[in-house]
Amino acid sequence: MIKNYFKIAFRGFWRHKLFTLINVIGLSIGISAALVIYLIVHFDFTFDKFQPDNNRIYRVVTNYSYSGEAGNNSGVCGPLPEAVKSQVTGVEVTAAFYSLYQPNVFVPGIKNVPVRFKNQDNVVLADAQYFKIVNYKWLAGSAATALSAPNQVVLTSNQAKKYFPTLSYDQIMGKVITYDTLKTAVTGIVQTISDNTDFAFHDFISYSTNAANKDLKDQLQLTQWTNTNSSSQLFIKLSAQSNAPHVEKQLNDLLKKNSKPSKDYTQNFSLQPLSDLHFNEAYGNFDGGRTASKTTLYGLLAIAAFLLVLGCINFVNLTTAQATQRAKEIGIRKTMGSSRRQLIFQFLSETFFITLIAVIISVAITPLILKLFADFIPAGIKVDLLFKPGLVVFLVILTVVVSILSGFYPAILLSGYKPVTVLKNQAASNSSKTRSAYLRKSLTVTQFIIAQFFIMATILVSKQIYYALHKDLGFKKDAIIIISTPWKALRSNQKQVFLNKLHSIPQVAMVSVGGAAPSAGVTISTEATYKNGKHEIKTDVQQKFADENYLKVYHIKLLAGRNLQQSDTTKGFLINETYAKVLGFKSPAQAVGNFLDYNGTSTKMQIVGVVADFYQKSLRTPIKPIVIVRGNGIYNNGTFHIALKPETAGGGEWKKAIAQMGIYWKESYPDDDFDYQFFDDNIKKFYESEQHTSTLLAWATGLSIFISCLGLLGLAIYTTNQRTKEIGVRKVLGASVAQIVTLLSTEMILLILLAFIIVTPATWWAMNKWMQSFADRTSISWWIFAASGAGMLILAVFTSGFQTVKAAVANPVKSLRSE
Repeated sequence: MIKNYFKIAFRGFWRHKLFTLINVIGLSIGISAALVIYLIVHFDFTFDKFQPDNNRIYRVVTNYSYSGEAGNNSGVCGPLPEAVKSQVTGVEVTAAFYSLYQPNVFVPGIKNVPVRFKNQDNVVLADAQYFKIVNYKWLAGSAATALSAPNQVVLTSNQAKKYFPTLSYDQIMGKVITYDTLKTAVTGIVQTISDNTDFAFHDFISYSTNAANKDLKDQLQLTQWTNTNSSSQLFIKLSAQSNAPHVEKQLNDLLKKNSKPSKDYTQNFSLQPLSDLHFNEAYGNFDGGRTASKTTLYGLLAIAAFLLVLGCINFVNLTTAQATQRAKEIGIRKTMGSSRRQLIFQFLSETFFITLIAVIISVAITPLILKLFADFIPAGIKVDLLFKPGLVVFLVILTVVVSILSGFYPAILLSGYKPVTVLKNQAASNSSKTRSAYLRKSLTVTQFIIAQFFIMATILVSKQIYYALHKDLGFKKDAIIIISTPWKALRSNQKQVFLNKLHSIPQVAMVSVGGAAPSAGVTISTEATYKNGKHEIKTDVQQKFADENYLKVYHIKLLAGRNLQQSDTTKGFLINETYAKVLGFKSPAQAVGNFLDYNGTSTKMQIVGVVADFYQKSLRTPIKPIVIVRGNGIYNNGTFHIALKPETAGGGEWKKAIAQMGIYWKESYPDDDFDYQFFDDNIKKFYESEQHTSTLLAWATGLSIFISCLGLLGLAIYTTNQRTKEIGVRKVLGASVAQIVTLLSTEMILLILLAFIIVTPATWWAMNKWMQSFADRTSISWWIFAASGAGMLILAVFTSGFQTVKAAVANPVKSLRSE
């Protein structure tokens, strides 16, 4: 019987090739989107799920408020780990580790000539407790002894093979590895984690090594309760009987006990669940680690659902539209004894057959889609049916769900025909007034609602991105190169040598040496107080460190006073216009000459000038009070800001200049790689998330329009075929081609207009909510909605127009003979 069902189904598909093709394409697009999005969502939601007792593992994080400005830090102060071990109850495991900043690693090579590995990341100080938080398989050594003494190191298997490619794990044990100047011996090797994890560390140096190393001791700040460093992380595992609020209270009691309260600065600890580590942008991941946005993931799921629904709508519409063509077949089957249950099963098996074909096509093209979107799809995602049983289960469930969604209503409708009626050829009568016709119209409106929502959202997101990238941010961003001095070389005098060489390059217009660029991801803040005689105004201000060329390189406008001078390091600084207004000055000129208590001390600094406002971060963040200080310290005077001269048409001056910079860099810093960024590229990175959203919306828009137009084309073909005789009669009675085309198109136009009326307020509300994340944003213009509605209307008319015109110009004699 089942064999006969599929045989009949295949014959039906072959007889109606166009409709079958439309259904397969529509479902394939929807299923492909669902499959790719499943891979992305499953990838991100499975991070660190393999850890034993992962629901009891937390990271201790720091929250603070400085002069009313709230902030977060993923690290903790140095003394906390030891205090937790001895003074906090309810904690089963306490694991602290400290990330070292890109050390150069030296391992013994041939004839004891050391082999150097530059700037290695993911190197940490840790102790044995770390391996009770993160589950590893030990290949050599043991967790109990591997990190029990100073100057020991444990490697992951991948890192061990990187350092010693020709040696076995047993031979690697005891080998000396030097991290910059720190010598260690290999005492353990663990299997590299193959599951999805944020714990990507691969060199574990014993935490106790800091006891005999002054530099490490200074970095860890083991006695400073008020200093927090994101490199210093603390994970705890609660006992089975404990709970997070109870432990949090004890942590904050420890802080109150060991730190002095301040009315301007408050600090507290909180517990971040391990399940939140991969998603919380406020605290971030480990250094260089990627965080995922749950909002984005849920948005992707919504897009997948929409595209699947569109494909299912096409199937339902085309199947119910063709219902009358199968009426006699159903009548004969019922007369011959077929039950309604058998007919329903037959029609569902036909739907299943089409869905299965669509699933096979989707699996085949998914690797191509992953490659197409490789720029913003996480690395490591691939279709692997043999080793991912969960993916097979997902495809089976998806096939069954889509088959039911697409085929259940048509099966109920078709199996419900009465034999007497259909055999008298009355099934097609009043077809335009049946419930299935109303359902088709409702589903068509739903298709146009989804398609127009995507169009409107895409236009608005693109408009906001264009606005952000082209808005006057208060500084020049083109033709400026940023180069940072190597962290380990900040104390050397090579900086001045490199600066002198930069000035000798003909294509370099000007160089400034200072701190971060005007708009940068990292900000440094401090406290400043202005006393006007009556009362004092205490403000949290952003700091920029600069020299006298900084304003000139970035074309920052000086509104009043003078520029910085070399002598201003301890005497004067610049402020921005916003800060002048906060201090109560009606004009920038009034602020010049006044003094501030700077950096939370009684140090008096004079305002020597006021500059025009500029954005310190992206447009999501409002402009804040800022001071520009003449940098003179080791850590605030290590960034080169290089303004290039304009290129001539067809010239390659910039390329030559950068190549020359690389040569001078190697002469000044032979042990460090030459790395530079164009400032305007850094600005664009602020909006990577929005650009990815825009790209996804653009694809979703294109696919939703394509699926909707496919369905519309199929309905247009069906409608014109059904009304062939009516069209012939109207032409004989004198109807023009234009009148017939209008007649055939009116219903479709009304459905599009209805969809437009429904979707416009919903889209405005959704986009308005999204735009609230920007402090400075573009307007939601009326033309966005008008252009979307008009564009959808034009596309729909164009899609169905060929078929309607073809029917309108047909010879009426042939039309009247067709039935």
